Formats: sequence, C-alpha cells, structure tokens
Amino acid sequence: MEHPRIGFIGLGNVGGKLAGSLLRHGVDLTVRDLNPDLVAGFVSRGAKSATSPKAMAAQVDIVITCLPSPAASRAVLEGADGVLAGLAAGKIWLEMSTTDQAEVRRIGALLEARGCLAMDCPVSGGCHRAATGNISIFAGGSRAAFERVLPVLKILGRQILHTGPLGSASTLKVVTNYLCTVHLAALAEALSVCKVAGMDMNTAYEAIRISSGNSFVHETESQVILNGSRDIGFTMDLVIKDVGLFDQLGRSLQVPLEISPLVLEIFRDGERRYGPREHSPNIIRRIEDACDIRVLGSGFPAEMVDDEPEAAGCEVRPRGRTQ
Repeated sequence: MEHPRIGFIGLGNVGGKLAGSLLRHGVDLTVRDLNPDLVAGFVSRGAKSATSPKAMAAQVDIVITCLPSPAASRAVLEGADGVLAGLAAGKIWLEMSTTDQAEVRRIGALLEARGCLAMDCPVSGGCHRAATGNISIFAGGSRAAFERVLPVLKILGRQILHTGPLGSASTLKVVTNYLCTVHLAALAEALSVCKVAGMDMNTAYEAIRISSGNSFVHETESQVILNGSRDIGFTMDLVIKDVGLFDQLGRSLQVPLEISPLVLEIFRDGERRYGPREHSPNIIRRIEDACDIRVLGSGFPAEMVDDEPEAAGCEVRPRGRTQ
C-alpha cells in the first residue's frame, strides 16, 4: 500500500495533532469530527471531509479512530452509518483511542470476519509530541498487519513498538497512563510539601529533576503546574476513564491492587470539586485549597511545546529480541 488514502475520525487534543502530521506529510486525508469547526480547519488546509463514518470507510484504505471513550468508538464503528457498514475486504482499521482491550478485540473480530485488518495503536508521550510526530506508538495486531501500516505509523510517531496481538497495545497504554497518574498525584503532594516548607519552587523543581525522584511527568506536568495554567491537554474525566480501565483490568485478573483504587478516588474527588473538564494537573488544587497556598514558580511555560526537531519514525525492538 504505497500511497494509502487515510480517513481520520476524532480531531480532539491528540487526534487533531496526529491528523495534522499526516496532512503535513502530504497524505491523502479525509477527516470527520462532531465539531464542524475542527473539520473546516482541516479542509481549509487541503483535507477532505466525509458525511458519515460509513461514507469515509468506503472512500479510504485505512480508517483511524482517536476518540475519548470505548463507547464513542463503539458508536462510530457499529452505528447505522458506522465504519463497519462501509468497509470492504482488504481495508484496515487503526484504533488510536485509549480503550478497553476486550472491546478492541471484539470489534476487531467483526472486521476480520469481513476480510479487513484491525490494530490498536494508542500513543504515549503528550500532546506536544503528537504535534511534531515525535510521540511513541504501541501497535497491537498481527506482524503482517504491523508491517503493512508501519510506513503510516512512522509518519505519526517516532518510536513504534509492536506489542503483540490485537488488544496488547491497549493493555500497555492503560498501564502507562495509570503510572503517569500515580506520578502526577505524588508530585501534587511533593510540590505542596515543598511550598509549605518554604522552599523556592524553582529550586525544588530542579532538585527533583536531577534526582532519583525525576520522571517524565515531572519534566512536563510539573512545569504547567508551576506556571499556574495547569494545561497539559488532558482532563479529570479522561484520567478517571483511563485509571478506571486499569483498575477494572487488574480486578478482572484478580491482582490485589492497592494504589489504583486510592488514585481513582483522588481524581473522582477532584472531578466532584472542580468538574470533569478541569485540567488534570489541577488535582493539586485539592491540597492548595486545604493548605491555603498556591504552588507556583517563575519562568515556566503555560503549555508544553516539543522543541526537538521532527525525526523519522522507527521500530523499537524489545530487549533481547532480534526479530
């Protein structure tokens, strides 16, 4: 599939940036979103639009979905005018949403019965890296399907990991989002303690950054916390969805989870206090309000921008594996 026609459904915080990478590289792109203004912006830059997911699926070789919940993906795929109704044998579905691994396998089986290929390909690394094509991609599906779509994945991301069969990428995505959330909750406490202890917050940021306490979350989300914008392009309701998926998976496997239920309740409390669409790093407000403080530094950015030049994507091989 040398020059595939690609359809992209879901032009939100992450999806819009991923679709932008395709457009920037001259891909034949058709887009769809419930927000007509987002669609119009892409059309003005050279993309096409589709009247329904069904119509899009009939027009393209690969359909990519990047949606906020398993329910949204289900509606787009299986609705009366859904993607499934427009697919013909040989076409490919890439699910780039953060979703339930059992659900992606269920829908994938429906596609495979029609002679189509399905892969779950969630991304990780932040909206700012999605914008530059430097984000990481987990890809679950057959090796043959992976190799067919790898040229497209190399446009969308920098480090691409074939994780195994369909659904494996979604499992790893909810695991990594869970870890991100644990780090964020811990940083809210750590930065608040530094503030109450009278530490200079710029110095505290650097101390954590150069120490064993550092993390990707600190180097990104702590910056927008200390700026005061708290805008990382992610919201309380999405955190609850993702950690809920992890918690549900762990419980179904009878793993005795202790931390995830606590983190889930912390964010549910944040949602009750500040609303479902509040920026997720503003979970620190729970502690700020309790202590009558504002945890701020100086010179930190209001949002993260990927300042690394865009690099060609490549496959990442798991350690100890040569093929």
